[in-house]
Amino acid sequence: MTADPNSTPTADAINVADNPEINRYEAYLDGQVAGFSEYMTKPGRLIFTHTIVEPEFEGRGIGSKLVREELDDVRKRGLKVTPLCPFVRAYIRRHQEYQDLVATPDDRSR
Repeated sequence: MTADPNSTPTADAINVADNPEINRYEAYLDGQVAGFSEYMTKPGRLIFTHTIVEPEFEGRGIGSKLVREELDDVRKRGLKVTPLCPFVRAYIRRHQEYQDLVATPDDRSR
């Protein structure tokens, strides 16, 4: 019996990993890259520029899980973020617990 491809995956089924060689966090579902967030690095911060969820995986919570885990990783690493990506910016706006990660003008001048 195969899983319904349109069913919502559980949070445990989605794995998120940083791929620093190509400057992006990737969300995997069933061994496939289902989405990713690209970033640029600056001293003390990551600048998120673009987030994509592949069309066949849209509407399944993958983008939210991806951003939540990448922001949690940024926090663990003691970094700040500049959310140029509209999806990351909107996620932070909806989840106030991540507001402290947003780089201030002082952070950006370093």
